[in-house]
Amino acid sequence: MGQITLTKVNKTFGSTVVIPEIDLEIEDGEFVVFVGPSGCGKSTLLRLIAGLEDTTSGTISIDGKDVTGLPPARRGLAMVFQSYALYPHMSVYNNIAFPLKMAKTDKAEIDRKVRAAAETLNLTAYLERRPGQLSGGQRQRVAIGRAIVRQPSAFLFDEPLSNLDAALRGTMRLEISELHQKLATTMIYVTHDQVEAMTMADKIVVLNAGNIEQVGSPLELYRSPRNLFVAGFIGSPKMNFLTGAAAEKHDATTIGIRPEHLAISTQGGEWKGKVGVAEHLGSDTYLHVHTDEGGLMTVRTTGEAGLDTGQDVWLSPTPERLHRFGGDGLALA
Repeated sequence: MGQITLTKVNKTFGSTVVIPEIDLEIEDGEFVVFVGPSGCGKSTLLRLIAGLEDTTSGTISIDGKDVTGLPPARRGLAMVFQSYALYPHMSVYNNIAFPLKMAKTDKAEIDRKVRAAAETLNLTAYLERRPGQLSGGQRQRVAIGRAIVRQPSAFLFDEPLSNLDAALRGTMRLEISELHQKLATTMIYVTHDQVEAMTMADKIVVLNAGNIEQVGSPLELYRSPRNLFVAGFIGSPKMNFLTGAAAEKHDATTIGIRPEHLAISTQGGEWKGKVGVAEHLGSDTYLHVHTDEGGLMTVRTTGEAGLDTGQDVWLSPTPERLHRFGGDGLALA
């Protein structure tokens, strides 16, 4: 079981409020991602759940039990940090086994759990190696293995892939997602990378200055952002925003349109502009178009767009994909 409930949880450091009073429900078996810009409070919130930080007020419950005052070791959670925190002088086997040895688990049970975790993580062939003989991705898997053998109620990941290169991050995203499917255990994952959030989460919690801006599935946040912050943070490339006459035409203070929901033409359209920088990514091309009404706008088009820098073009939004926001920054119906 791994249901986690936060009720009116607040965290302050002196006079500085880091986490205002928030409520959050995480269901058993969910993969929940906390996402937001640096300094938004996502790691602090994770550490409050883990017990590594004391709550100023409010209640944290795990499977219906109030754990707010319990130390980390008694919460039944396992945390995987950004730094692997492996013992360099120990073998992979002994690194994974370490928490079980500290708990004075029977040797046969330790061996069974370590080998089962190693098989799950494709580490069986590396059990006698030391961390210095492994790649970054393998070391991260060892850190995850050390968490698995504890059979926690939930796994807590604090930006675990930020030390890896781009290709390896993609591989590890897939491996952690597959691990979640195998174990069917609650996982809470902190990242500032919204691509990680969109590709891995069952449920995303978008944080900004300690506040929860919106909670929902990746597609819910993509299709129906609650406000300008969520609209601008979720989606890659970022949503284009227009104000002034362009927005007033649609009875809004601000309108937003994603790059993939803009049609580009040399024959006419809603907003005239000139092609600036083109980013060719193979199957896709991102065109940065300087427009009179919307300033610099990004268009996602096919890999063979056939448009040149300085060329006159027109952009037109897909009407049903246009997002409208009021003066308070909230989405309009």
